[in-house]
Amino acid sequence: MIKKILVSQPKPSSAKSPYLEIAKKYSVDVEFYSLIQVERLTPKEIRAQKVDILSHTAVVFNSKQAIDHFFSLCKDMRIKLPDTMKYFFISQQVSLYVQQYVQYRKRKIFFGKSGLLPDLVEVMQKHKKESFLIPQSDVHNKEISLLLDSKGIQHTDCVMYRTISAEIDKSKPFDYDMIVFFTPSGAKSLVDNFPDYNQGDTVFACFGEKTASKLEELGFRVDIKAVQGKGLSMAGEIDNYLASK
Repeated sequence: MIKKILVSQPKPSSAKSPYLEIAKKYSVDVEFYSLIQVERLTPKEIRAQKVDILSHTAVVFNSKQAIDHFFSLCKDMRIKLPDTMKYFFISQQVSLYVQQYVQYRKRKIFFGKSGLLPDLVEVMQKHKKESFLIPQSDVHNKEISLLLDSKGIQHTDCVMYRTISAEIDKSKPFDYDMIVFFTPSGAKSLVDNFPDYNQGDTVFACFGEKTASKLEELGFRVDIKAVQGKGLSMAGEIDNYLASK
C-alpha cells in the first residue's frame, strides 16, 4: 500500500500542485526533494571551450537556468555585453525573466509563439545574419543544434552549467513507497547516494523514455511511466495507479 511518496522536484510554491491534490485525495504523505542540483561552470572551463562570447551578436535561451548562468558568467569574466546584443527565448514566459539582467526592449527580445523549438527556429530564420550563442547544460538535447544546422543558421553551442547528484540527508529514513523521477540524472543520483539500494516493493514512477531507460539500465523496475504528448501527465498517471489499488 502506498503511504509515502517522494516527488523528486523542489517543493511547489503554490498549493495548487497536482501532487498535493493527490496527497489529499488518497490520504498519502507527499514529500518534495530534488535529487539533482545544477552548478555553473567556472570561467576557466568556459575558456577551455574556446568560445568568444563577444564574437556573437545574439544569445538563445531555452530556460531560466540558462539565463542565470550566462549572465553570472559574464559578470565573473568581466564581459560587458553590448546594447546591440539580441536575445532569443523558447517562450515569452522565459523571456520575461531576463528583465533581471537587461532592459526588456522589443528591438532585441524575440521568442516563439508556442514554446516549441520549431517556432523559435522560425523566428531565428528571420535574423539569419546574426551569430547565435547557445548556453547549454552538460546534459542537453542536440535537437536544436541539428535543426539550426539544417537551416544554415550560424551558431555556437557552449556548455555553461552541469547537473550533479544532490546529497541526500542520510540521518532521515529513506523509506518511500513510491519515488517519482523526472530525469536520468535523478535516477543516477539515487544510486550515487545509495549504492546498495534495493527497490523491493517500492513503486518507481518516471517521466519520459530516457528516464525510464536509465532506471532500467541501473537495474530497477519501472512501474509507472508518463511520456509527454502520449497519454496523461505524470500526476495523472500516478492518480490512475492509486485509483486502481
